[in-house]
Amino acid sequence: MTSTADDYPSTDLHDPIGSADVTERPITDDEVFLAHVGGKLSVELRGPIDTQRDLSIAYTPGVAQVSRAIDADADLVNKYTWTDRLVAVVSDGSAVLGLGDIGPRASLPVMEGKSALFRTFAGLNSIPIVLDTKDPDEIVETLIRLRPSFGAVNLEDISAPRCFEIERRVIEALDCPVMHDDQHGTAIVVLAALKGAVTVLDRPITDLKVVISGAGAAGVACANILLAAGISDIVVLDSKGIVSADRTDLNHVKADLAARTNPRALTGGPADALAGADVFLGVSAGTVDETLIASMSDQSIVFALSNPDPEIHPDLAAKHAAIVATGRSDFPNQINNVLAFPGVFAGALDAGARRITEGMKIAAAEAIYSVVAPDLAADRIVPSPLDKRVAPAVAAAVADTARAEGIC
Repeated sequence: MTSTADDYPSTDLHDPIGSADVTERPITDDEVFLAHVGGKLSVELRGPIDTQRDLSIAYTPGVAQVSRAIDADADLVNKYTWTDRLVAVVSDGSAVLGLGDIGPRASLPVMEGKSALFRTFAGLNSIPIVLDTKDPDEIVETLIRLRPSFGAVNLEDISAPRCFEIERRVIEALDCPVMHDDQHGTAIVVLAALKGAVTVLDRPITDLKVVISGAGAAGVACANILLAAGISDIVVLDSKGIVSADRTDLNHVKADLAARTNPRALTGGPADALAGADVFLGVSAGTVDETLIASMSDQSIVFALSNPDPEIHPDLAAKHAAIVATGRSDFPNQINNVLAFPGVFAGALDAGARRITEGMKIAAAEAIYSVVAPDLAADRIVPSPLDKRVAPAVAAAVADTARAEGIC
């Protein structure tokens, strides 16, 4: 899973709006904990309540007029409440960052951070909701019951393979945008970064041989979006080797993946997959030996995205690969979900979209790429996570695609 900006503040030297000073001033434990005292969020009023008149308008008796109007016309809830611009950030705490299953309470600081990013980059209100259950039925049922309170759902840090079922069922049950960011936010930014990389190297993206290390949430979503982008030669690795149709130990998600990938019918392990490959995409907690990166094709591309420890140190990968990216802010080419999810949700809500489609995700990737395209270089294949141009560009592209697809 790639990091978000609450994991590592950006130090991108190309940041057009100013760079963080992490390298000059290392972050201390005291600084981190002090910043989280009382949480990172608060609710602010849009107008004062200083007089009796203010009170009568904001609450009783004035508010009853608004409630009666919504009772008569349910669509007015979007005009007179914050629902249509409110994202529910929902997690069960079962797959948090690189920490694993730490439960709902320990996951809450991460969900608060996600809400802070929604507000900072897209101007969206959001509320963290952590659920004390891992049962898919209970999670889905809870969100169905809460639906009148929000306009979109960002699923977060839910372990695979449960995350696939939960996302599918929530999408089917709710008439609003739903996205599991660990899957699709990662995939969107990976596609944008890959477009940047192949442009720098002057190579057609459809000719690439891609190896994805990790068959969990991010790995499956990355495979799906790369297939949709026209890349046909994709090989996926899990902890037991190449995900291939001849294996009898695959769950239904991996079996489906095996049927749509590995066109050369490779078998074996990482060495068999990486020999002659053009792209290594790491979205697992594993490691890859330098000799395997050296066995890849000339002008290869390495995206080692595990945090906090990449699958291979970027300096070692750079000895053999033409372009190297990580999920960290202290190396060039940070592939960071914050480039995607604020704009994706803003665009979906702007358009009144009922769901988030594969076309909208590809449009988001194109928009991210378009921001960095004039300044592309081997060490700048994606924009800085702090680049304020990104979210508006993504939102516009996603909204346009939603309207064109007729899902509004």
